[in-house]
Amino acid sequence: MEKPEPRVIVRPPPPGVEAGIDEQMIRNVVHAFYARIRADEMLGPIFSAHITDWDPHLEKMCRFWSSVLLMTKSYDGKPVPAHLKVADARGKSLGGEHFAHWLELFRATVRDLCPPAAADLFIDRAERIAQSLQLSIDWQHGRLPPIKAPIRSASAI
Repeated sequence: MEKPEPRVIVRPPPPGVEAGIDEQMIRNVVHAFYARIRADEMLGPIFSAHITDWDPHLEKMCRFWSSVLLMTKSYDGKPVPAHLKVADARGKSLGGEHFAHWLELFRATVRDLCPPAAADLFIDRAERIAQSLQLSIDWQHGRLPPIKAPIRSASAI
């Protein structure tokens, strides 16, 4: 009896590869985006209160986006607990206005730096991540938001 041929599983390339994203593009986006965050009136003070050494944070965010877009599995953090600790200057936990503004800055950054297919993928994943984080934070703080449409941009729908 002949041995059957081994099954070869062909996986499609990660979505970021198909969109033309590489590690350098991720690095450029992360560094430019957080430069905007640090200069921003609303979000700058929040980030500055929680991040004292920016280099490790930027590297962690590069690993995060590499894992999301290139499927590298290089990020092993826990974003929900980290974001649960964050509050603005009034002591208010992160909410919809913070995430909406974060997304505005992120969309502008990737549209400035990336080709359209790459920007669209970055934005899609950022919107999903922001919605998930916001729902998790709301849930942990006992806020049950009304069911509504995703916070994705109209162009993504």
